Amino acid sequence: MKPGSSLMKHYLQFKDLRAEEYAYLFERAAIIKRRFKNYEKYTPLFDRTLAMIFEKASTRTRVSFEAGMYQMGGSVVHLTTGDSQLGRAEPVEDSARVISRMVDIVMIRTYEQAKLERFAAHSRVPVINGLTNEYHPCQILADLFTYIEHRGTHDGSAKAADCLRGMVVAWVGDGNNMAHTWLQAAEILGFTVHVSTPGGYEIDPAVAGISSSACYKVFKDPMDACRDAHLVTTDVWTSMGYEAENEARKQAFADWCVDREMMAAARPDALFMHCLPAHRGEEVEAEVIDGAQSVVWDEAENRMHVQKALMEYLLLGRIG
Repeated sequence: MKPGSSLMKHYLQFKDLRAEEYAYLFERAAIIKRRFKNYEKYTPLFDRTLAMIFEKASTRTRVSFEAGMYQMGGSVVHLTTGDSQLGRAEPVEDSARVISRMVDIVMIRTYEQAKLERFAAHSRVPVINGLTNEYHPCQILADLFTYIEHRGTHDGSAKAADCLRGMVVAWVGDGNNMAHTWLQAAEILGFTVHVSTPGGYEIDPAVAGISSSACYKVFKDPMDACRDAHLVTTDVWTSMGYEAENEARKQAFADWCVDREMMAAARPDALFMHCLPAHRGEEVEAEVIDGAQSVVWDEAENRMHVQKALMEYLLLGRIG
């Protein structure tokens, strides 16, 4: 797509795309992954450049975007606040104006969603949210694709996203960016999130940006949240930027460790997911994350495949 055109899309939060666009992305991700596994060369982004901007540390986000862009035939520019003007006095708006004249697409991993939105508002090229305090859409995109891979469709339909409708996801832990993004995904794709958080760490529907409460239910007891769930998922108790609260959070979250009893309360074929990094013995038992129901390693790998599909879509539109 032409930079700055009316057709240009950003991906700043999960609700930026429609259900039919997600169905398309899941199908493209499956095709792109299959080509990758079969060592088939596929370089539709030849001569395109991705700028990756990091204000927060990263393992999976950096490797998945960087490797994915190279595999698609493009190149990558890696920037941090320490080696660019982003960490100095230059306004975000000016950085956006300059960087977007030199590259074709930008991924930003930062703190405030507002900073990401300011950058996107002045960018001539698509901008992707690699994580903010409020949302983590690329991770949920990977999580949903992983569920589709493992569970297929409930009714045998060929539509990739059909198996998500009616699904129950149990969110156990902090009402953070992951939880907010799960709510957006549930509202768009037709499933329900069972949310259980300690008091004082609840989700904020206003931050989540959902239109109604029909897509989620709140449970005081995490065991009740897990009951009959198709998927149980969690995150670290202390996300980046909240390290000063670590000890207080450990005490508050003590009963929100996903253990074997919680998984037993879920459906017999329930999957366990975690966006990583994980702290065994805190938010999840080792027996769960390393057990037979865990798909965290597939989930981590799938970050790369869904992001390749996303970049292809934002830059080239629909293929075929």
